[in-house]
Amino acid sequence: MQFESKLIPIMREGVEVIKMIFFKKLKAYLSQKYPGREASYINKLSGAIINDLFGTPNPAEPFASFVKENKACIAEELNQLATELEGMRIPLTDALRVQFLCDNQEGIDSSRILARAQELHIMLVDREVPLPRHFLDLVRKLGSAFGFLVPQV
Repeated sequence: MQFESKLIPIMREGVEVIKMIFFKKLKAYLSQKYPGREASYINKLSGAIINDLFGTPNPAEPFASFVKENKACIAEELNQLATELEGMRIPLTDALRVQFLCDNQEGIDSSRILARAQELHIMLVDREVPLPRHFLDLVRKLGSAFGFLVPQV
């Protein structure tokens, strides 16, 4: 049990790194798609999409109102993620599955989040569930490439 209690926070940190990378990629994509929009709108839209995908809505204002006002746009972007940001499907699949496994260990049922990612064609169903080491290797590789983590020596 001691090993598991240390592993879950590490795995959750890995999920957060993938979310940061996804935020950066999503922000760049949305900035090109909506060139007339302010950076604050693009940031909120990117955050809302990620929070929706991972089932972690932000109830605080002004984010909750933003989500309500932009519900249609958020849904449209979620429906286009699998094709527009196809290169993120592997890390997102792994991060969503790892989040599910961590939630499950803590008695939280987040299976609906996986089911929704599958409906949105973001989830690569044929991909094997990542072992902790493989997931953390992916996180380190991507995190270093995007400047979020210092490369291991």
